[in-house]
Amino acid sequence: MELYPPDDPFLIDTLVFGLPLTVRWYGVLIVSGALLAGVVATHRARARGQNPEHVWNLLLLGMVLGVLGARLYYVAFAWPRFVGRSLLEILNPASGGLAIHGALLGAVAAALIYTRRSGLSLLAWLDICMPPFLIAQAVGRWGNFMNQEAYGRPTDLGFGVRIDEAHRLPPFDDMDVYPPDTLFHATFLYESLWNGAGFALLIGLERRFRGWLRPGDMALLYAVWYGLGRLWIEGLRTDSLCTSGVGGGCEGALRAAQIASLLLIAGGALGLILRRLRHPPSSEALPASET
Repeated sequence: MELYPPDDPFLIDTLVFGLPLTVRWYGVLIVSGALLAGVVATHRARARGQNPEHVWNLLLLGMVLGVLGARLYYVAFAWPRFVGRSLLEILNPASGGLAIHGALLGAVAAALIYTRRSGLSLLAWLDICMPPFLIAQAVGRWGNFMNQEAYGRPTDLGFGVRIDEAHRLPPFDDMDVYPPDTLFHATFLYESLWNGAGFALLIGLERRFRGWLRPGDMALLYAVWYGLGRLWIEGLRTDSLCTSGVGGGCEGALRAAQIASLLLIAGGALGLILRRLRHPPSSEALPASET
């Protein structure tokens, strides 16, 4: 079974009064995922007695700093591609290149800034927002499908994504060795499913172990779950950012996303352990949440 985008990467690509109007599926899916996550987060905030309006303020700031963080992270590891270019070209994500770990750093920075300026609890709002963040990631990954990017190496599983020659990276652009019907690991799909399952898991843990969880634990559990998934999925990809600064299969170098994932796993697990050694669970639990 093969997956293949049903259309080109543009939802809208036309002229209006002689001016170009272009809307890419990638952007639509990223925004749609963020809005869906926002709706879920407002429900969670209301259930915890928090003002849901803060969710939308956080979402706006988070998207701005998230995109900026995602771009700067990508540029840092792919710097040879940007040497000599103007600042506008370097910062413009439309030229290609965003990294989810950078987006995560930007989103956390937005939460830190907003909660501090608004006199809110950072840990409480991380608990509210981190499970829905997995929803945003799950939906947004389908933008990679529409762009024919973030795919893995060839697979013989009988299930995969078909990639056009124009979107293939070397050596897979050799159509004699890898003919048009070659299937590649659908790593975008793997990560989308992993993130969706992670949302369900975190909500389930929150309900089942409410007396065990402490404020901020949702963020730590997110770090462990997302780190575990990205660690193995990244190993299949052909377009990784590498510690050598050159994207690809990372021969002779480490994959930056796997290093970041290991840090997430270690940091999340260590945080959960140390918090329980220092402050054993008591009757003081997380506020009830329906979603």
